[in-house]
Amino acid sequence: MRKISWHCLCSLLGALFALPVAAQNFPEKPITLVVPYTAGGATDVAMRALADAMGRQLGQRVIVENRTGAAGTLGPSTMVNAKADGYLIGQMPITVFRVPYMQKGGFDPLNDFSWIIHVSGYTFGVAVKADQPWKTWQEFIAYAKANPGKVSYSTPGHGTSLHITMEEIARREGIQWLQVPYKGAADALIALRGGHVTAMADSTTWGEMVDAGQLRLLSTWGENRTRRWPNVPTLKDLGYGIVSNSPYGIAGPKGMDPKIVKILHDAIRKAMDDPAYQKVLERLDQDNVYKSSEDYAKYARQLNDEEKAVVERMGLKM
Repeated sequence: MRKISWHCLCSLLGALFALPVAAQNFPEKPITLVVPYTAGGATDVAMRALADAMGRQLGQRVIVENRTGAAGTLGPSTMVNAKADGYLIGQMPITVFRVPYMQKGGFDPLNDFSWIIHVSGYTFGVAVKADQPWKTWQEFIAYAKANPGKVSYSTPGHGTSLHITMEEIARREGIQWLQVPYKGAADALIALRGGHVTAMADSTTWGEMVDAGQLRLLSTWGENRTRRWPNVPTLKDLGYGIVSNSPYGIAGPKGMDPKIVKILHDAIRKAMDDPAYQKVLERLDQDNVYKSSEDYAKYARQLNDEEKAVVERMGLKM
């Protein structure tokens, strides 16, 4: 009995001392950053720039891994029950607070993650091909009203903020149009360019083609007009009173050591001010929207309540 007790005591002490040592030496190997959208889209571009800047702060590589699907929630779901050692973290889109109320299974957004830092939000908008006849949002809406079911729009997935907002607009305008969900922004853009859909509701993946005159931007969805396209009206300007920007941050599996969370938080906070990352954000028309680990955890509870209400109001509850 004495031998067994002594062995158990040594094991317990070893486990207790291992945690601070692990935190003190963290990171000792590359970190994986899960991006829940396809390569080439706005999320992927921003996260790769952040990963590079973060790696410079940590002295270890931060490897981006694209795990796409389920309106951006497949990536976060792969962190559920994963080892909470800080070597697997992920970008957390707002859909993590919405999709669990739309379908069975998955995860509990409030209890299955360790919230590290809030980072930014998107510039969303609706673009059409430049050879289409609609010069303004009002003309586009008038056409959709006059041609029920003929207007289709691409999004990066069912249940995304793009889908929810477009359907809210349709509800208010009495429009019948068709959402065509894709795995990511890159595929949605290809669909628009190929004429497979009428319009594209997405983040600034369309930006370069708008600037090149190949696409026409009809509306943006932020609190204010964008720096890059100041002549394009917001949904608020158009009388909808809607602001849709899908705030996002970085989280890890539940149960992470607070010391490791702090190391990651501090590295990302510094990376957010990195000139190379800032240049990418400017190109995507995004801004830093910083929240500490504690504030992000509180914000997560707020977003959870808000998105649950949206799902119920839109009749999307499972």
